[in-house]
Amino acid sequence: MSDDALLRYSRHLLLDEIGIEGQRRLLASHALVIGAGGLGSPVALYLGSAGVGRLTLVDADTVDTTNLQRQIAHSQARVGQLKVESAREAVLALNPGAQVTAVALRADAGWLDAAVAEADVVLDCSDNFATRHAINLACVHHGKPLVSGAAIGFDGQVSVYDPRLPASSCYACLFPPDSAPDEARCATMGVFAPLVGIIGSMQAAEALKLLAGIGTSLAGRLQMLDARRMAWSEIRLARQAGCPVCNPGPAPG
Repeated sequence: MSDDALLRYSRHLLLDEIGIEGQRRLLASHALVIGAGGLGSPVALYLGSAGVGRLTLVDADTVDTTNLQRQIAHSQARVGQLKVESAREAVLALNPGAQVTAVALRADAGWLDAAVAEADVVLDCSDNFATRHAINLACVHHGKPLVSGAAIGFDGQVSVYDPRLPASSCYACLFPPDSAPDEARCATMGVFAPLVGIIGSMQAAEALKLLAGIGTSLAGRLQMLDARRMAWSEIRLARQAGCPVCNPGPAPG
């Protein structure tokens, strides 16, 4: 690493669990972030500032005034700009050495299949079940860890689905594609501003741990937050027999 990098990442280097080798792994890694809104904002900022070498940000939307209450990568001056370009500017303002690719499209199955194959970790910061299932399918197909987050109202959740682990569930184990719940959007339901920051920051932390090879991920556990009471709850997840994505075949009985 250069002298500038040694100084910039010095607080990581002081951590025994990361150190020089862990930071080098981060600098050599590639994170694919789907969504550059409430969750994607802290994800992009933390991954970029922490030294993830390559970030690919994917979102087709533009910055709107209503986003500014919670989507901290964007600013009043960038209203009307593509969210991925705005987020790219925000990351580069923190870390000019980051390689950030802005992709302004709605990720579909075909595009995701190619993009996920090139990533080391995928972060689902999207806001609809069709995209979530397409991301999950591509991650299972290519054996890539998926860090998934969601937030609406005062309720948030975060987990890791890691197909490299034999017992790890996938997103479809928890939310079967043929029984997805009704969509809930921020535009109609509202969202508590700091909630997306909390969940997005946890997504960034899980991704950094996976990339640096440290700690224990949330694979097999779903963390749920009720921000009204600031109370966390956890449920254990297991790969489901007969899951059409990660474990196809007849369910027992």
